[in-house]
Amino acid sequence: MAGAGMRDCGEDERPPGLAELLIRERPALLRLVQRILGGDHAAEDVVQAVWLKLRNVGDASAIDNPRAYLFKLAANLATDWGRERTRRSQLLAEHYLWGPDEALSAEEQAMAQDELQRVLAAAGRLPEPTRTIFRLNRLQGLTQAEIARRLGVSVTTVENHVRAALQRLAHARAGR
Repeated sequence: MAGAGMRDCGEDERPPGLAELLIRERPALLRLVQRILGGDHAAEDVVQAVWLKLRNVGDASAIDNPRAYLFKLAANLATDWGRERTRRSQLLAEHYLWGPDEALSAEEQAMAQDELQRVLAAAGRLPEPTRTIFRLNRLQGLTQAEIARRLGVSVTTVENHVRAALQRLAHARAGR
């Protein structure tokens, strides 16, 4: 039955070529996804998502280069995963910066917007590598040790940059 077109809906619907390729290329896919996500432990979840996506591929024989397709799919899913993680981190950061939603007066809302704009502007003006380190730590959730390894610096250097970033943002929030 190998080489047959689309099969009937059922549990064994996934194209056997892609599934076998995924199993064979799994270690390389994990390394690719870990590089994209910065060594994140979510790489296993992303590769699992690749598996689930492959189950929806109807006719694998129509794919010219299954290996390239598999790696592109993994890279796209890892990028999406990273974006979603960043978005969630930003929402959490805003929540922690500004506290839970309350019924604010128009004046309080304007003041809060002003504080937010000052903090965001200050974050945008952080010097490198402080900005990158702060983003990796506070928005992407990497530990200081992970950042140190990734950037080839000491954990103390990472701590100092995070501390400097937090001080600058606190000053900006206070309007100093």
